Amino acid sequence: MRSRIESLLENYTHSKRDSLIPILQQIQDDLGYLSEEAVVLVGKHLSMPTSQIYGLATFYNQFRFEPKGKYHVQVCHGTACHVLGAQSILSLLEKMLKIKEGQTSRDGQFSLQVMSCIGACAHAPAIAINGKFYGKLTQERLKEVIEELRQQ
Repeated sequence: MRSRIESLLENYTHSKRDSLIPILQQIQDDLGYLSEEAVVLVGKHLSMPTSQIYGLATFYNQFRFEPKGKYHVQVCHGTACHVLGAQSILSLLEKMLKIKEGQTSRDGQFSLQVMSCIGACAHAPAIAINGKFYGKLTQERLKEVIEELRQQ
């Protein structure tokens, strides 16, 4: 992984701090997440403390610090979804998958992310799994969806 990160950083040989976000985005696009090693190497490359890099990366919810699971579950928490039960959907997912928001299951099958809106307000409460939308979810329907994925 180190050589992949160093190879990406070669594209930014004359970069300064203003290139931090594009660098982190490219690393995440390539690796799927920002590893501790990546943050350290970017810090050395830009002569920045890793605490500043980590601080910036945690400010933006686009950055992940764990790899996504085979099934990346995004829970909408927009107004319509919130009012129609997004919190109970999230709670059930956390219980079923045995992970919290932002985590990936130990077996690498599922990762969980809360989104401010996924654009499916008419189908609230809604989730997206690897870009496929599931709307008007009930707890029973959610259980069926997760079980179908586990059996694949």
